[in-house]
Amino acid sequence: MVHDNSRALRKLSQVGYYRLSGFWYTSRIIRTNDDGFSFRSDDFLPNTSFEQAYDLYLFDKKLRMLMIDALERIEIHIRSIIAHEVGRNDPLGYQNTSFINQRYLSDRNNTYQRWQSKQSKKIAESRDDCIIWHLREQKEIPFWVVVETWDFGQMSKYYSMLNGGMQARIIKRLGLENKQMLSKWLQCLNLLRNRCAHHSRIWNRKHPPIQVPNDDFFNVLQIQGDVNERIYSVICVMWYLVKMIGPSSKWIRQVADHFDTKPDMPGCSYKSMGVPRTGFPRARFGDSLGFVTAGNDPFHQESEGA
Repeated sequence: MVHDNSRALRKLSQVGYYRLSGFWYTSRIIRTNDDGFSFRSDDFLPNTSFEQAYDLYLFDKKLRMLMIDALERIEIHIRSIIAHEVGRNDPLGYQNTSFINQRYLSDRNNTYQRWQSKQSKKIAESRDDCIIWHLREQKEIPFWVVVETWDFGQMSKYYSMLNGGMQARIIKRLGLENKQMLSKWLQCLNLLRNRCAHHSRIWNRKHPPIQVPNDDFFNVLQIQGDVNERIYSVICVMWYLVKMIGPSSKWIRQVADHFDTKPDMPGCSYKSMGVPRTGFPRARFGDSLGFVTAGNDPFHQESEGA
């Protein structure tokens, strides 16, 4: 259903049919062919409109902006921790293989060598004043300066290569106990960061399953089953990290307010985002920082067919 043909044509011209089609895909009726295989037909669920699909596109766009906001804080904080913990032992620690797990120094993929080669390229191509000054003065670049050239992927890979002792120091600063868990978190957050940076749809996209601690903070969030493959689980992890960086942050309130604006489009469900049927636990986050406002819980208001 299209309510305004001229506007629809304008938006299709601006955004592109293929890009927008990803936002009405879940509203296409699932049918079964003669062989018993299910497929998305070209017929839509009742009351589906182009305007709703475009509103969902805008909803996803703002959601990406909120994710980028938190990802920036997390990236800067964690790379600062890495630079401090490794750099206080050796200001040029990023060149010191004694901090690296031995298996990455001699594996067939040349993991550390490839990381180091990428690091050298980033330094050579950097236009940051601090890097240019060190190069011009022919001075060694200390760890806390070189991390300014890192992107999320470079940081994630470096942490994953560190030896167990160094990883233990880093996770302690984040209140965690599982070294591999942080590695998986960083990989997942890097995937989300790349999707956001390339303006890809994120509201109902899957990611590799992530593990969370068995503690009071995460247990109440009901991250179980396929929920840990959806955006809800990533938001919970990000909120844990953002709260640690800035205890007074209102980021989660912004996310909550934005969730309230999700278009009521057939096939566009909170379940597709991984949200448990009970919704975001208001009691755990508190009314002032919770995902939903008292008396305005979109997860409970959502219809069974949505």
